[in-house]
Amino acid sequence: MGSRILGLARDSSLAFMFGAGNAMDAFYVAFRIPNLLRDLFAEGTMSAAFVPTFTRRLTEEGRDSAWALGRQLISALIVMTSVLVLAGIVFAEPLTRRFAGDFADIPGKLELTVSLTRVMFPFLTLVAVAAACMGMLNSLHRFFTPALSPAMFNVSLIGSAFLLVPLMPRLGLQPIMAIAFGVVVGGLGQIAVQYWALHREGFRYRPELDPADPGLRTILRLMGPGTVAGAAVQVNLLVNTILATSQGTGAVTWLTNAFRLMYLPIGVLGVSIATAALPVLSRQAARHERAAMRSTVSHGLRLMLVLMVPATVGLIVLAEPIVRLIFEHGAFTPLDTRATALALACYAPGIIGYSAVRLAVPTFYALGTSLTPAYVSVGSMALNIVLNLTLVRWLGYQGLALGTAVAALANAATLLALLRPRLGGLDGAALATCLAKITVAAGVMGFAVHAADDWLTTGWPDPGLVTLFVMVCSEIALGVAVLAGMAGLLRIAEFKPALTQIIRRRRR
Repeated sequence: MGSRILGLARDSSLAFMFGAGNAMDAFYVAFRIPNLLRDLFAEGTMSAAFVPTFTRRLTEEGRDSAWALGRQLISALIVMTSVLVLAGIVFAEPLTRRFAGDFADIPGKLELTVSLTRVMFPFLTLVAVAAACMGMLNSLHRFFTPALSPAMFNVSLIGSAFLLVPLMPRLGLQPIMAIAFGVVVGGLGQIAVQYWALHREGFRYRPELDPADPGLRTILRLMGPGTVAGAAVQVNLLVNTILATSQGTGAVTWLTNAFRLMYLPIGVLGVSIATAALPVLSRQAARHERAAMRSTVSHGLRLMLVLMVPATVGLIVLAEPIVRLIFEHGAFTPLDTRATALALACYAPGIIGYSAVRLAVPTFYALGTSLTPAYVSVGSMALNIVLNLTLVRWLGYQGLALGTAVAALANAATLLALLRPRLGGLDGAALATCLAKITVAAGVMGFAVHAADDWLTTGWPDPGLVTLFVMVCSEIALGVAVLAGMAGLLRIAEFKPALTQIIRRRRR
């Protein structure tokens, strides 16, 4: 939660400094390229392939053997990502021109994007090492520090926005270049905070690489199809970015800000549930306990439904006031607020799909299967491209968000349908009952919040920042109260455990 709140502060700071103009469009396109490789090659795929293997080594052979595997993986990642970084820096200009050729129509915009891309490409290597550290800590049931590590990235960007931006003109650089430098410093911070925690556990890094090590070979073997399996989200975002570059100045920034708001409940709750479940699923799979795995997956899915369905409804109903509160300051205009809110409302249905995929894909990995989610991911990407190419003609940039949300739901539904026979079922009746009940409860909640927002907006048509903050917090509090009442009325068994878990984690 702290990391995500800092992420919102980061985005709000960037919106205040740069609005939704050419500089932010250039930054987001430039960051999308190394960020895509990071998510495909390093963070998501590597963690999903690494954690089950590391956990098995830790369980069967002890910490010394597991530490050796960790050192080898870090060394392998440094070698592989360094090659990609060098290639990215050398070929930044043609790569950027291919992704954002329409930027050439605005003088200096394409050139700025190329420069930003070159500065930020080393972030790939840094975050790959950070992801390896995260996998080891999660396997040791250390979740707080890895979850907090992205805060170092956010703090770096916020500091860069206020401390380095004023210095850039003196160095003959554009102000947005300070944020690119902040990205690299943030990557170093993510490594530092996690390595300190690993050092306390007994881990010591030294260059060590044995390509014949069976554990390392298993990780690399899983990462091949695993890269494809985890590609859907990031490739779909890349497609959105490419198509949005033709939708005029601001479209890339509107979609990027909307996606980050949509991903907030996933990052705070959905990813947390999946991250905590992965080591458990890995141990159950190693012991061939399919019934226990089925129970773990079903319980995780029901918790996600209870949390994510109301989050979806809440973001749709409160899209504009939330965007206004977080972003509409400084250079970010009311027009940018309305455009971002429309994109957020279209993205929101994808929350459920993204959350379910976060749990389903690692379950396949725990079962030793990575090809199935890879095939499904390819199908999801193809569907997303078709939907986006079609909807962008009818709805403009909003169609890109809607197409991505539909593709995410299709991806999740297909994965769960294929996972079901492997686990002997997913407690379908319990899932269906939970979904029906929480949908009704979330619908009543949405109606109440919408009515409250209309009433408050009529009373305060032009609220200041403090008043707007109170209004949004009051509407969210009302929504939670109505949802809790409906959960009790409908006897949603999963609501109380989910709420208790959130409160307990917050107290910790």
